[in-house]
Amino acid sequence: MAYSASLSSHIPFQTNSRFSSAFPPKLPNKQKTTPFKASAIPPLSTAASVTDLSALDSTTIALIGGGSVAALAAVLSLTDPERRRRLQAEQVGGGDKEVVRNYFNNSGFQRWKKIYGETDDVNKVQLDIRLGHSKTVENVMQMLTDDGSLKGVTVCDAGCGTGCLAIPLAKEGALVSASDISAAMVAEAEKQAKEQLAASNGEIAPVMPKFEVKDLESLDGKYDTVVCLDVLIHYPQNKADGMIAHLASLAENRLILSFAPKTFYYDLLKRIGELFPGPSKATRAYLHAEADVERALNKVGWKIRKRGLITTQFYFARLVEAVPA
Repeated sequence: MAYSASLSSHIPFQTNSRFSSAFPPKLPNKQKTTPFKASAIPPLSTAASVTDLSALDSTTIALIGGGSVAALAAVLSLTDPERRRRLQAEQVGGGDKEVVRNYFNNSGFQRWKKIYGETDDVNKVQLDIRLGHSKTVENVMQMLTDDGSLKGVTVCDAGCGTGCLAIPLAKEGALVSASDISAAMVAEAEKQAKEQLAASNGEIAPVMPKFEVKDLESLDGKYDTVVCLDVLIHYPQNKADGMIAHLASLAENRLILSFAPKTFYYDLLKRIGELFPGPSKATRAYLHAEADVERALNKVGWKIRKRGLITTQFYFARLVEAVPA
């Protein structure tokens, strides 16, 4: 997909014809037939961004919007985000994985609990990211239920966060194994599941998901479907290839992935976002070219069957469904 050199671009929901029919966009009220559109400032974040965008005020955004991409690129030479990342890793005694675990067990947990939740205590950027992530979850649920009932279907939710996907899956009758690297996230997901899946009016309660604290590398077992949403952003491409292969080995029939798409334009915007790290420490983010993800899937005998791009103003994610070739 081609992008304009300016900071104003129209980014529609990109699909092939099959994906389009399976993914009717669900927008509130009169916006139901309106394609997703990025306004003056295209996305600077994904649902697991390195940037605390709540730190961006209207003055900063106006300054960014008024300059050219080329001029902003020159500013990047004045910063050293890699040095900041090295210091983060040293403070927690490890590499990327330890930084991610520490962040989502502490300040990151509080931030993303609000974003994934229903509280009104969020700013406009956080609310926008919540909308983008919820669209991703809606599209995944539509994709799964389009193929029939989920009753008794085994699903691995790899990187479950606060249970945004695991709980709807359980409500549809799926047998869900949900895991996350963050113990705080898993505890919140389990709490939410107990509240939302309790039996009412004499009905039989859905089967509770099995929640575990695990990173992607530690997952095992066999499932009809494996879903991994907005997690590959924490893996560089060389490690993402291995994670994709591992997740595919756990799936019998279907693997669904969402990731931040890598293009020159988005990569530059991500680097610009690193100029504004916000008050809380965040994690390193990796964008992935769709061709690289597809190559990793093909290498282990899988092919992409459906694909699409979900965007709001501050959230963008490529969504793909892969099946055995």
